[in-house]
Amino acid sequence: MTPDTSETKASETKKSRPSGGLTAMQGTAMYVGAVLGTGVIALPALAAEAAGPASLLAWLALVLLSAPLAATFAALGARHPDAGGVSHYARLAFGDRSAAVVGWCFYLAVPPGASAAALFGGAYVSAALGGGQTTTTVTAAGLMVVVTASNAVGVRVTGRFQFALAVLLVALLLVAVALSLPHASTDNLRPFAPHGWTAIAPAAALLVWSFAGWEAITHLAGEFRSPSRDLPRATTAAVVIVGVLYLAVAFAVITVLGPDAARAEAPLGELMAQGLGGNARLLAAIAALLLTLGAMNAYFAGAAKLGAALGRDGALPAWLTRGSTAGEVPRRSLGVISTLALLSLATVTATGLGARPLVLLTTGSFVTVYAVGVAAALRLLPKRGKSRTAALVALVAVVIMLLMSGQYLLWPLVVTGAALLYLRLGGRRSSRATSAETTPDGATPALAAVPPVDASSDPTGRST
Repeated sequence: MTPDTSETKASETKKSRPSGGLTAMQGTAMYVGAVLGTGVIALPALAAEAAGPASLLAWLALVLLSAPLAATFAALGARHPDAGGVSHYARLAFGDRSAAVVGWCFYLAVPPGASAAALFGGAYVSAALGGGQTTTTVTAAGLMVVVTASNAVGVRVTGRFQFALAVLLVALLLVAVALSLPHASTDNLRPFAPHGWTAIAPAAALLVWSFAGWEAITHLAGEFRSPSRDLPRATTAAVVIVGVLYLAVAFAVITVLGPDAARAEAPLGELMAQGLGGNARLLAAIAALLLTLGAMNAYFAGAAKLGAALGRDGALPAWLTRGSTAGEVPRRSLGVISTLALLSLATVTATGLGARPLVLLTTGSFVTVYAVGVAAALRLLPKRGKSRTAALVALVAVVIMLLMSGQYLLWPLVVTGAALLYLRLGGRRSSRATSAETTPDGATPALAAVPPVDASSDPTGRST
């Protein structure tokens, strides 16, 4: 095939692909909600406890490392927009089994992660209103109901909702930092590394949770009006916004609260109290709810789309397929995510385990998804250019994250075994993969060259 013919065919395919309604601004808001999330609520204090003021170096390192990671997933999403996200990229690069493993790891990481996030938000409400564990649990369940209802309406409403949340959130954080900084003292930066320089590594391990989320919006890449144009724009804006906010809040917590930062259960509330005077727990609770809603909203949207794509491709029951095409609402998959999240919440509440094990298990799963996604990027992206350089740097970042995850990689290993067992016993091969001409290593060059949904597909995304 000549280059001209190839370009014409790619152009025709692009025009025939259903387009979504998300704009670059709405995509930025969803990124901010997914990544900023609940990390800013408690982790500045936890990191300060681990490394003192030197934890600022851990924050800075992860901000810098997140830029190439985000750029890598944005490049993949712009070239291969599909509801499968990283699972889709794994299929193009390594075949169906890798795609199923990645899909399961992400899909089953969202319910416990959402439960942990909801509990963080609920704890702030409990601190403001009283009621202890009952208030925390009821608030957490209420948050799940809200984000489920928002996503059930459809991604257009979700995008607008997320944009409103992000604007309120960013404004509230900036006000809290700005009003508290006049009370900052450089004396609180000394000693800079009270627990030694090696303490920076454990602090960074805690902060990995704060930077999970760059892969989440890839599942919504097909929902953008113009993925190749809007997705990179949204990613760049989100990296800058998230980096500035994280560093600003972490710096304010340490320089304003000083040694008390390590003991603060609600550091954002303490900052607001310093700036506004009196008891600012209610404002802190509002901030926590906004953060939690933003994170959960983005993850529920992305995971619901992923579940539909996995059903379409045979890695999960075909009953979940409805909603995998751009513009459709994956209500069945959303229902599964919501149900599993409520079960996770009920389990940790009944056992008294709390959110910590949920956070660590979720982090291990996301790091695994990152690893496979970056490996796929090295195979799918052009051999030269900025995207290739970003992928190589992202590979270094992922290796560091894997080393820090340690024993919590056991959970994604269990999920991997379950995914492979499902494929062996009851799964079906992707109809798209079997209909495409594959290379000896299992990759599907035809799929890699064009978007996954074209005029020859029926509304469910299955080939006709």
